[in-house]
Amino acid sequence: MRASLVQHKGFTLIELVIGMLVFAVAMVSLANVFLPQVRKGIDPIWQVRAVTLAQSLTSEIRAKAFDENTGVGGASRACGTTLSCTVSAALGPDSGESRSSFDDVDDYHGLLLQGSDIASSLSSATTFAGVDVYAGFSAQISVMYDSNADGINDDDLDQDNNLDSGTLVGPRKLVKIVIQTPAGENMAFSMFRDNY
Repeated sequence: MRASLVQHKGFTLIELVIGMLVFAVAMVSLANVFLPQVRKGIDPIWQVRAVTLAQSLTSEIRAKAFDENTGVGGASRACGTTLSCTVSAALGPDSGESRSSFDDVDDYHGLLLQGSDIASSLSSATTFAGVDVYAGFSAQISVMYDSNADGINDDDLDQDNNLDSGTLVGPRKLVKIVIQTPAGENMAFSMFRDNY
């Protein structure tokens, strides 16, 4: 009788280790290709939220008086005619004012809102289904005089109150809002507020 040789079919331990190593390298390569795309998929949502936040802030600011010395709808009491406007160095909130009591455009100068601090001017929360929709966002606001609408602060005027692009046409404030998304993208928005 002859002993029969039985051959076992299967993988050796070395073949299994090499197979797992090849699989791991392939998965890391695929992850490096697809994960950035997944991350970029959220960017449009953050951009829409940034635009919505900027629109909300511009509506809030636009509803305020042009200047501390101007009444709301100030045609009968506009600064720059018989009353002087707030000087550039004094732009910002008046003593003791907070966002809920801001009464004119330049009170918003220097305002910085971050994450859960972002709320309406009435301090109502910005949550949906218990989640803060502006978590990770920030908003920074600056205000300056820009009477000829060229984007250059009127403090940079020469002695004749002229800039290279023209002469002054009357008091006007430029409000700049920079929204930063959780991805670190800065989105800039601006609006002019005329003296009326």
